[in-house]
Amino acid sequence: MATSASRSGMPAARGRSLVVGIVLLGLVAAATGIAYQRLQTRRCLDFYGSEVARLVAAAPHVELLTLAPGAGPGRLVATAARDVTHAKGLVHLRRGLVEDANFAWAQPTGAERLPDDAWDLAFVFSDPKVPAARATLVIDLDEQTGSVAVLGKPGRVGLGRIGRGLAKWVDGL
Repeated sequence: MATSASRSGMPAARGRSLVVGIVLLGLVAAATGIAYQRLQTRRCLDFYGSEVARLVAAAPHVELLTLAPGAGPGRLVATAARDVTHAKGLVHLRRGLVEDANFAWAQPTGAERLPDDAWDLAFVFSDPKVPAARATLVIDLDEQTGSVAVLGKPGRVGLGRIGRGLAKWVDGL
């Protein structure tokens, strides 16, 4: 009695080779995708740190704060707070905040301190189930010199092409 593989003219070994080839092709495609994504976010990971980048990309709670100078030098206060966890476009904003191409890396990274009134807003990314899981990005929306910094970490990076879209998104809330 003939097997189905021999009836169709395709030996069983050839069919197995085809399946193995497809699986290997899938593994190569997956590895290429992972490497590509790593290259797209390498600078952001270095700037934010892996924990902050993870929170920016996936924290279950996001709050937008409007900032103003506080009582003393180097102090900022939130004049308004808004839960934007379910805001339209937040998924795209999160992705944009962790992609290298959206920032002006060639701009000075801000060894000098910006004046307190330069910072316009902050995003607080947090996980209510894990109190220690919290990251705050402060944003200067100036069209020429706009930048982002991680609260509690040195340095900042220019907003680059994400700046205009970010300002438009905030205005549309």
